[in-house]
This record gives sequence, C-alpha cells and structure tokens, in this order.
Amino acid sequence: MPATHLSAAPPVRKRLLFLAMSGVRVFDQELLALGLTLPGFVERSRVIASLPSLGLLTLAAHTPAEWDIAYREHDAMPPDAARTIASEGFAVVAISSLTARIDEAYALSRELRALGVLVIIGGLHASALPEEAAAHCDIVVKGEGELVWPRLVADLERGNWRRLYDSATHSTPSQFHEVLPVPRYDLLDLERYNRLTLQTTRGCPLHCSFCAASRTISPYRKKALNQVRRELEAILALWPRPFIELADDNTFVDKAWSRELVALLADHPLKWFTESDISLADDEALLRSLGRSGCAQVLIGLESASSESMRDLDTRNWKSKRHRDYADKVRRIQDHGVSVNGCFVIGFDHDGPDIFERTLDYIDSLDLAEVQITLLTPFPGTSLRQKLAAESRLLPDAGWSQHTLFDLTFRPARMTVEALKSGFHNLMRAVYSDERTSRRRKTFQHCIRHRPS
Repeated sequence: MPATHLSAAPPVRKRLLFLAMSGVRVFDQELLALGLTLPGFVERSRVIASLPSLGLLTLAAHTPAEWDIAYREHDAMPPDAARTIASEGFAVVAISSLTARIDEAYALSRELRALGVLVIIGGLHASALPEEAAAHCDIVVKGEGELVWPRLVADLERGNWRRLYDSATHSTPSQFHEVLPVPRYDLLDLERYNRLTLQTTRGCPLHCSFCAASRTISPYRKKALNQVRRELEAILALWPRPFIELADDNTFVDKAWSRELVALLADHPLKWFTESDISLADDEALLRSLGRSGCAQVLIGLESASSESMRDLDTRNWKSKRHRDYADKVRRIQDHGVSVNGCFVIGFDHDGPDIFERTLDYIDSLDLAEVQITLLTPFPGTSLRQKLAAESRLLPDAGWSQHTLFDLTFRPARMTVEALKSGFHNLMRAVYSDERTSRRRKTFQHCIRHRPS
C-alpha cells in the first residue's frame, strides 16, 4: 500500500478518542451455551475481556499535551456509538482491535467517517493486513505505534498525513530501552477493571507457527528496568495494591534479566500474572524469588498431549525437545508457590480422534492449577495460515469474526470438521467439570501454602 500524502486537507481539530475493542464473542452456539456453565472457562474469558488496551494508553502518553484526549471501551458505549462519539466533538478516533472483532471495527469506522470523523486503525490484525484495513479507515498504523505516533500527530496538525505509518521504517532494537512516556493509566475508569496491564518484553524468539503475536508487532525485545519501575509507580499512585497482568508473550527468556525484573516487582505491594515458556522451571534462583514477588500464576503454552503434534511447532523444535519433561517442570514451578495455567491447542495435523481422551488424561497427569484449551486458529500473519491457505483448507464461511480461538476455521487433517467440533465440546465439558475444577482449586491452594513468605 503506497504511503502517499493526502492533499488539501485542513488541520485536524485536536480532540481525539482512543477506542478499544476488547474481548471476543464465540460463534459456536453449542459451545457458547456450554461456556455459561463452565466456571474456569468463563472466569478467564472475563478477565481477558476486561483488560484495558495498553497499546492505546501508550499512544495517549505520546500525544502532545494540547490535545484533548479520552479513552473508552467500545463494549461500554451505547448501540449508536458512532453518533455518540461524533456528538461529543471527537475529530479523530484511534481504534485498536484483534482479528475476531476487526469487522466490527471496520463497520464502526465507516459510520464514523460518514459523520466526518477521521479514523485510525492499528493493532495485530491491521499490522498483518494493512491493505485490507486501509480500505475501511483513513490511516493505518502498522507495528509499534508509539514509534510513528509523534510523526502521525504532527501530520494531522498540518493537515497533510499518510495513509500508512509503518514502525519498521523507524524501529531499532535500542528504542525499547529508552526512557519513554508512561502509559496514561490515569485515563481509565479504574472501577471497570480487576487488573491493569504493564509490558516488560515484546515478541517471542520461539515463533510458534500459530502465534500471531511473536513477530507481527515487534521482534523479541526487553524493556529497561528503570522504565518498568516508572510504569509500576504510575500504577501504584492510582491503585495502591494492584493486580497486574504483564502484557508479555514470553517474559522469562533472558534468565539473568528476569531475576532482576522479579526482584523489582517484589519491592512493590502487588500481585501479578504473566506468560512464560517451560524453561522457567530450569532456573532455581528465579523460581525461589518468583513466589516471594507476588506472582500468582504463570500461563505456559504446553500446546499438546501428543509428542507427534509438537514436532515442527516452532522454528527450532524447542518445545518438542522438552515435552517429555513437562510433568516434572510443572511440579517444580508449583512447588515454589507459583500456580501454572497450562494451555493446550487442539487441531494440529497429527491430531486424530484420540486426541481428546489423550489430552484429558495428560492434563490430569500434570496436576495443573488451571487449564486453558483452544482450537488451532490460523490468524493472519502466521506461517500456519500460509500453509493452510496453500493447501486450500481454510473454511470459506469462516470470517474474521470466527477467529476467536473457540470456533473452527479450517479443515483438520485427520478427522472431519464435525468430529473436531464435537470432540472439542466434550473435552471442554470434561476439563471444566465440577470434579476437575475442584481438583485444580486444591492444587492452587497447594501452591499458596508453598509460597515463600
């Protein structure tokens, strides 16, 4: 998409709304009905849906002080959101949306533009498919928005802006280590949230075939710990004892840096949650400090009960080589007082009709404190999507709104579409049954009892 300037446009009035489209809506009606009775599934879904958009709060921090800005969650707005926004005098709206809600974002953008509001769209989906996004808005931001945001805002003030702002033309590895403006947490209505987000790393070096987050926005980079401290202090000034979810794809890649990060978090009165790979279990010093730091849980992509399905999952078969040691490593982490939320994906090419029973038995054997199960989903920008498209296996009726992680969007290799759907439903029923939910709560209590004081 050419990054040409628009000509003869007047300078934009300096009133800007940052609008987040968070959470997803499951399309599978049977699973949707089932989900209403699965407490563990519902609780985690609500947490994800309630997280504020850290990307938008970061852009707000990079917006000049003379701009009148606000932050809203789309789901908290009335049905006539576009007219409400226009009537409040916002001249510009910046929308962040994941794939599952991008069609809603496009529809809202069209309504806003018809009312004379300039629309900017960014986030994972727009970064993967900027040309598609450009057909529905005035400006697309690709990649790390804060790297291009000052230039974009200055162009708006001049009335001469580009259709595309791509951070790849600006980004260098050192820039994530500079002293940066702190995200505008003060724009949030804190009564709406049960936790806030803070980012310490971006990207992930493992680059799993189904992961859209590992490289679409940024390669793997770490944030300077002084910057993390400043952002923590900004949160604590608003919320004295917060729960913080790190907006990281894989926090503990660099173990030496991670030990310093955990020591920093331990100096503050907070509880926190993050994502990691299983190598966390290999660093005894890190594990000892983790429980004392207020870390309540780590989410780890264990991916599959099938060693065959683990092959070729990531670029170096990193996870496959560690699969046989999962039980020992999960136990080691939880014995240090940190509960593990183990994530499993169903639908790999090696998965046959036996994968559901194998997954259930495997989950039981690991004695996890929490479990998350999703369907393999070919998000734009992933090597998985490229492969399935080349094999003509993408379901023609599966639009972006069905890329929820719980709706099937492709033809599996070793079973029918209906067999995968029904097997997934039955697995969800079993994993989130009262008996197994109660068992996991006991494991969680075990972790609490073993947490260092």
